[in-house]
Amino acid sequence: MDHDRLYELTMRAIGCALDGNAAGASDAMVEIGQNGTWHNVYGACCAFAEVGKAALVKFYGDQAPDASQGGMWAMQMLPGKSPDPAEVFATRFIVAYANDDKDTAIALFRGALESSDEEYVSSVAQLLATAASLANGALAHIRARE
Repeated sequence: MDHDRLYELTMRAIGCALDGNAAGASDAMVEIGQNGTWHNVYGACCAFAEVGKAALVKFYGDQAPDASQGGMWAMQMLPGKSPDPAEVFATRFIVAYANDDKDTAIALFRGALESSDEEYVSSVAQLLATAASLANGALAHIRARE
């Protein structure tokens, strides 16, 4: 898959996810998965995580971790909840990406890639859904403050 097509499909998936159009997002992601390589899917995952990172920064504003000061994003699992593997993947990937921890992001992706087809697809889809949810939540937070 050439870079222009990958970019178009990735942006379509993000746009559809932000608009709540699961079918449109799914169609774009399926085409990336079927016509691209795992490198293409990883690139799309990084774009999804960039959306999540931007949302976190926007939501937390001046309270966001400052990497130049040694600050890092972290996640906390809620007690008593049995985490869904796809949700854990999505959250960890976004956090690793937001912390510029490429080694962890790649390791997480490879773990998903080497899992069952169902878990791999669920993980990538959940990553997009989580990023879109973060972005929509940040936008709602900003609008509420206006």
